[in-house]
Amino acid sequence: MKKALVGISMMVLLAACASKDPVVATKVEDRTPVTPPRTTDTVKTGGTDSIKPPIGRPGDELKNPNSILSKRVVYFDFDTDAVKPEFAALIQAHANFLAQNRDRKVRLEGHADERGSREYNMALGQRRSNAVRKAASVLGVGNERMETISFGEDKPKNTGHDEASWAQNRRVEIVYDGE
Repeated sequence: MKKALVGISMMVLLAACASKDPVVATKVEDRTPVTPPRTTDTVKTGGTDSIKPPIGRPGDELKNPNSILSKRVVYFDFDTDAVKPEFAALIQAHANFLAQNRDRKVRLEGHADERGSREYNMALGQRRSNAVRKAASVLGVGNERMETISFGEDKPKNTGHDEASWAQNRRVEIVYDGE
């Protein structure tokens, strides 16, 4: 438990220090933070908590809608690549899964909304995917198991031209090998 807290603290600290651009705060009414559901049983043993791995075939939990691992998107605020603290548990869960499944790799696909030039948005998408990579790396995932790519504004999740639409497009998608 201490290791997880230290890892999450380091990830948040690194993410906060990573951005050199000024952060412009925007308020999005329809976005709710990710609340991690319980995906494993915690067992008390000798005064310490230990995690019992989920039962089933490796990778089943990636498709289970009740598992945090089925959530694969990290959202960002406007014009920033700082990973928000509300996504720390999501990144931690994927880092834990990768630690337990050393044969698996991920592709981190960075995206941006349509505002800004194409070149700027490609660079911003790359910085975002690198920020998620750095956070997972701090949690023990080897860089050789993570590929980063940017699609900039080229693959919007929502084609609307308002803040709610743009908020859905400012993201990094976590894609596992073979998907």
